[in-house]
Amino acid sequence: MKGPTKKQVVLVALGGNALIRKGQAGTIEEQFENLKLPIQQIARLTAGRRVIITHGNGPQVGNLLLQQECCDTVPRLPLEILVAQTQGQIGYMIESTLDTALMEMGMDAKPLVSLISYVVVDENDPAFRNPSKPIGPSFPDEKAATLPYPTMKTAKGTRRVVASPKPVTIVEKREIRRLLEMDFIVVCCGGGGIPVVREGRTFCGVDAIIDKDLASARLAEEVGVDVFVIATDEEGVYLDYGRPGQKLLRVLSIPDAARHLAEGQFPPGSMGPKVEAAIQFMKGPGRRRAVITSIDAIQEAVEGTAGTEIIRG
Repeated sequence: MKGPTKKQVVLVALGGNALIRKGQAGTIEEQFENLKLPIQQIARLTAGRRVIITHGNGPQVGNLLLQQECCDTVPRLPLEILVAQTQGQIGYMIESTLDTALMEMGMDAKPLVSLISYVVVDENDPAFRNPSKPIGPSFPDEKAATLPYPTMKTAKGTRRVVASPKPVTIVEKREIRRLLEMDFIVVCCGGGGIPVVREGRTFCGVDAIIDKDLASARLAEEVGVDVFVIATDEEGVYLDYGRPGQKLLRVLSIPDAARHLAEGQFPPGSMGPKVEAAIQFMKGPGRRRAVITSIDAIQEAVEGTAGTEIIRG
């Protein structure tokens, strides 16, 4: 007699554009409205599957930093606290939108939970010696010269930069595995997770930003995900993006992806980390799938009819 069929585990990593689209002010009403389409697709995926949702937080944490710069009457908060705040904020928005979508499908008994998530980084990671991740508002040059942290000139002006170290492990991985076994939908690792380093038997938060897709790939490895979907604002991965003759790739092998990364086809601030995360995940054992797709085609990507599929090659 056959035992029960193991449910497929899917991780969907939502980009920041899932909440705030280009050209929008980013009001709460806009963010809730923007979430409806990707969350409705994820709700449909939960029928017969176990689902994890991770998400970015770039615009939201940037807004919190801007608010701090505009107010000197209350103490300023360190970056890891701001990341924790956005995890709670966006987790609530995703959870409430998903709850509504599930009720509309007649699946209101489906359990779901949002987790405040720590991600361990290596305090000796080279990224700490060369902060390069722009965050927060832009400053006039004379103001930037007086700031107590490093800055760099960007297309949006002179901005604060912080380290972006590689994720080592997800602290709550055991709890997430248990919740999946109990058939919970889990929202976690928001904004790449709260970056911490080990100090003896405890953790200490650090001023850094972990790439959301790389943290999601690490989580996917540690909890046994079958399908890793990176949802962004593009249909998939392109060669010569933004140039005449740009080409959408429906399939991309790991060797070709590594070569195109080395050639600069996938910029570090946009598609590069997504391709790196997909490669990292696909190098693991077992029958895995990694797809980079648009937030409008999440369900189709899981079903194999949309996006760019990363294969071992």
